[in-house]
Amino acid sequence: MKKKQILEASKVLFNHKLNKTGLNSLNHLEAKNFDDAYCIQNELKLHYLTLKNNICIGKKIGCTSKAAQSQMNVTEPFYGNLFSKYSAKNINKLNSKNFFEPYAEPEISFRVREDIDISKAPYSINNIKNLLDGILCSIEIVDFRFHKPLTEIGAINLISTNGASDYWVHNDKIFNIDEINLNDFEVSFFIDNKLQEKGNTNNVLDNPLNAVVWLINTLCKKGEPMLKHQFISSGSCTKAYRLKTGCQIKADFGKLGLIEFEYI
Repeated sequence: MKKKQILEASKVLFNHKLNKTGLNSLNHLEAKNFDDAYCIQNELKLHYLTLKNNICIGKKIGCTSKAAQSQMNVTEPFYGNLFSKYSAKNINKLNSKNFFEPYAEPEISFRVREDIDISKAPYSINNIKNLLDGILCSIEIVDFRFHKPLTEIGAINLISTNGASDYWVHNDKIFNIDEINLNDFEVSFFIDNKLQEKGNTNNVLDNPLNAVVWLINTLCKKGEPMLKHQFISSGSCTKAYRLKTGCQIKADFGKLGLIEFEYI
């Protein structure tokens, strides 16, 4: 894509984000490949950063289950950005006026220990204790932005739209990275106190730490380090659930705690 088209696409997506609206297609501005999609995402990030009191606080990882990758016809995850203006901790209510067609995904998140040294990449799972200093529970609010089924939207458009990430809700308690075994850790998701699904961390590349290593190495290849105390939301432990006005959302992360809010 030409630079002009990338800039135009990012502006269109930013305006739809601000107006909480969807679109049918980007038409001639649609990315043709993953590189172009991430270029649009990077320009979109710059638009986000023009907003008052807003900084990038980390990354989200999407498409981390085999089912999701098969559905989207990809062989690896993708990522987007988390922003301070579009995040909150321990909230009781989430206002529907701020969203288009949101879905909730319960996710294990992590905090980066120190600025990542890209010169030491690639990293492995054995380096985790040096890369991360905390683990916490979270719910990512995703919004696919387009007026068509997810399979028709495609991974390229999801990447362009900030990895479909719209908002990030997290618990304020951060646990030591050694406190939780994530090989087989259950997460239960409820809507209006009715159990929708018993998810598991093994749905996230077998272990969310594998997703973290993938992200860090992918960013290092691009020359982009994660920074001290940024967060990484590692991918959903369940399928995504549509939020409907008036519903009560609860994600039970066992030892990691609860996240509960009303979607008003």
